[in-house]
Amino acid sequence: MSAFLAAEWPGICFGTSGLGNLFTALPFETKQAIVGASIECTSGKTIFDSAGKYGAGLALEVLGDCFAAMQADPAKVVVSNKLGWYRTALKTAEPTFEPGVWKDLQHDAVQRISYNGILECFEQGNELLKGYIPQMVSVHDPDEYLAGAANDVHAHARFDDILNAYQALRDLKDKGKVSMIGVGAKDWRVIRRIAEYVDLDWIMIANSMTVKSHPAELLDFIAAAYSKGIRVINSAVFHSGFLVGGAYYDYRLVGGVQSGDLELLTWRRRFFELCDEFNVKPAAACVQFAVGVPGVVSIALNTTDPSRVPGNVGLVENRLPESFWQALKEHKLIDFIPVF
Repeated sequence: MSAFLAAEWPGICFGTSGLGNLFTALPFETKQAIVGASIECTSGKTIFDSAGKYGAGLALEVLGDCFAAMQADPAKVVVSNKLGWYRTALKTAEPTFEPGVWKDLQHDAVQRISYNGILECFEQGNELLKGYIPQMVSVHDPDEYLAGAANDVHAHARFDDILNAYQALRDLKDKGKVSMIGVGAKDWRVIRRIAEYVDLDWIMIANSMTVKSHPAELLDFIAAAYSKGIRVINSAVFHSGFLVGGAYYDYRLVGGVQSGDLELLTWRRRFFELCDEFNVKPAAACVQFAVGVPGVVSIALNTTDPSRVPGNVGLVENRLPESFWQALKEHKLIDFIPVF
């Protein structure tokens, strides 16, 4: 199995948490329509970003069922499987791994970040996918795994677990069972730390490189990674929906009373005003800025509505006027103008 060429990378990767019943349980017909529209709306390869944690493997299972039902060409679809969560029997009223988040699940999941644990997750994922073997693999949310350490000694041991897990992925790649090894995290500094020890092919940053927040240190890291041939995928570019009108910023309710709330609300108000002035949708501005960061080759977007798939692709492909970016910079809402 060989890695696909850089020219084959689509500008969008399709998230699959909705296939795993995140927040709501969609009927299979809707999920199949989402998968079908995603394939139809992309030329060349179609990348689906999934994980054993999504619905305790349900997203992988549904993805495999959809591929089988539509007889998807394995050469056309690429699955990115973030490994580290293993499906188990459901013995409680609701799953224990993330209570209240996933709906109508029939299974639970446990975390297995170790050499053998990652291999077990990989094999189980392949079974759920009905033989559609992932080309892209990674360890799921290593930053959260490290953050769960009780103390410094525990954190050191957990980082060793992560490195052992990546050794398992390296062995899979050396055996030709996968094409590319990557890492995704909300804390990009953990990605940088892992990159010091692991030869990565791609990285996915989340809640980090956005039209609202684009620190110079992260820009430098992305540029350095890209110069080494590491493909960069940008995700979670709406900051939990706040940048398009939602009440939560990075999963925290913004009510105007906590530190930083006023700055966030003021920034968004000015952002919306300029979007209105230039007749630009806030979502389009968020996506275009995120994909216009030098070194970013693709952006990950998710939907639970198949009719929105073409629009999401359009958000990635349709460029905005230079004058809009100039205005944002002049009003000190952004530090640089995106490059396309």
